[in-house]
Amino acid sequence: MAIALTERAQGRAATRALLRQVFRWRVGARWYVFAVAYFPAIKLSVALVHRVVTGTWPRFGREPWYLMAAAILASTWVQAGEEIGWRGYALPRLSKRCGLAAASVILGMIWAVWHLPLFFVPESDTFRQSFPLYLMQVAALSVAAAWLYWRTEGSLLLVMLLHAAINNTKDIVPSALPGATNVFALSPSLVSWLTLAFLWVTAAYFLVRMPRTATLQSSKMTDDLRAEVRSAPTTS
Repeated sequence: MAIALTERAQGRAATRALLRQVFRWRVGARWYVFAVAYFPAIKLSVALVHRVVTGTWPRFGREPWYLMAAAILASTWVQAGEEIGWRGYALPRLSKRCGLAAASVILGMIWAVWHLPLFFVPESDTFRQSFPLYLMQVAALSVAAAWLYWRTEGSLLLVMLLHAAINNTKDIVPSALPGATNVFALSPSLVSWLTLAFLWVTAAYFLVRMPRTATLQSSKMTDDLRAEVRSAPTTS
């Protein structure tokens, strides 16, 4: 849908510039580290605090690290389907209206609601889990994704990598509550609340550091669009 709307409103050159962001890999190495390690660091911090507060370790997932790493690499490209729409199309337009910080939070809420049907699908890992808590977590994750997108001058590849890492490392310390029945109730899971707290501590840092009037039409993205326009065939 993002591609179709871009094509209709701005033409082929803008569409190519949008898709080129999927392959923008020339960014600092620290942003690759951030994309891969951000959510595992959150989860491991949750486990440590849980141990300090309760005297016991939380339940850990059984997936070996190398399987999670392989899944991240394999699924990064799958995330293009969402990220072209969320960060590539919607975020820049929202940021022009209300600033990058507010746009990242608003988009996070929309992003969460988009996944609401999965909370009623028995085969989903979010089946009957707490949607209000999920919405607050995803809003914070959207801030982190917007921060990464801004700092890498519109690299959808890096945001796709972050998205894949979140999906495949969330069960290092599972937040899902076995036997949950009410989708719209707040979860009693301490792991869920600690995860939310850490996500919003980092999100608060990102929000403070974001420019008040950010436009995501970075110089790099603008250069890409101009290059596409110059390379487009002309008609007489």
